[in-house]
Amino acid sequence: MLGRRLSTATIMFHAAVADRQGVSVTDAKCRSLVLQQGPKTAGYLALHLGLTTGAVTGVIDRLVRARLVRRVVDPKDRRRVVVEPVLNRKRDQEVAQLFEPMGKRVVALTAAYTKHDQAIIVEFLTKACQILEEETLRLRAKR
Repeated sequence: MLGRRLSTATIMFHAAVADRQGVSVTDAKCRSLVLQQGPKTAGYLALHLGLTTGAVTGVIDRLVRARLVRRVVDPKDRRRVVVEPVLNRKRDQEVAQLFEPMGKRVVALTAAYTKHDQAIIVEFLTKACQILEEETLRLRAKR
């Protein structure tokens, strides 16, 4: 039950951040993938967001209109288009400020643990992320 609570709290927090940016949580997560992993094709984004390629086209269109991403020719294969983030210092700082209070609280929480305990927490969270990513792909592949 604690895992469910953490998952729900995380999703609700990200939905609130997306609302403040004027986009949907799916749109925000799409941009987040591109920020974290670099330029990606629409097909890659569709797979990792669990959307059809048609639906992800709508997500990308909205993000392009909001000037959060842009479509560019893939430098490795000029026949393909990739989606890359559009960086805007002022807007990105405003988004960072949305995360700042939570970040400070998590840093304070982490500081209450020993370095050894922090290493265990990092290891656990890293492995939990890997499991979640793998299981998400497994579930998406069985459609």
